[in-house]
Amino acid sequence: MRDLFRSLKRLGLGAGLGVLFGLLAFGQAAQAANPMELNFWLSGPNYEGRVKGCEAALGTISYQFQEKESRFWNSALQITGFGQIHETAFRPWQSDNIPRRYCSADVMLNDGKLRTVHYSIIEDGGFAGFGQGVEWCVTGLDRNWAYNPACRAARP
Repeated sequence: MRDLFRSLKRLGLGAGLGVLFGLLAFGQAAQAANPMELNFWLSGPNYEGRVKGCEAALGTISYQFQEKESRFWNSALQITGFGQIHETAFRPWQSDNIPRRYCSADVMLNDGKLRTVHYSIIEDGGFAGFGQGVEWCVTGLDRNWAYNPACRAARP
């Protein structure tokens, strides 16, 4: 092995790497898994498209908004009410993607300002893939710019 590296050093770095990659290229060919090596239980995603309606996520959004504002931004802002709740899209992409329902609503905050929240309800998008997950953005209060500009990344 020592002689191999000495000869590679003499040939130069480029030629040495070429020889090394050439040796690796002539290794054993990859083979398909035999039936005992196959994993029988992971058959792939099996989405049914059963996503709750837009109103089902409002409690989660209120709770997570208050928690985010108080914990990370030292703010007392809270959502006091929702209005104009409507669906903007359902599974806007191909049918084999994770099913999502996109919604928008007007929210009233305890500072008296009316803002818009854009959110999506995701099948199997909860913690560790259990339950339905919710991703949301309140326009004008995306302080870490996760959905910038103006919560556009939270929409379809």
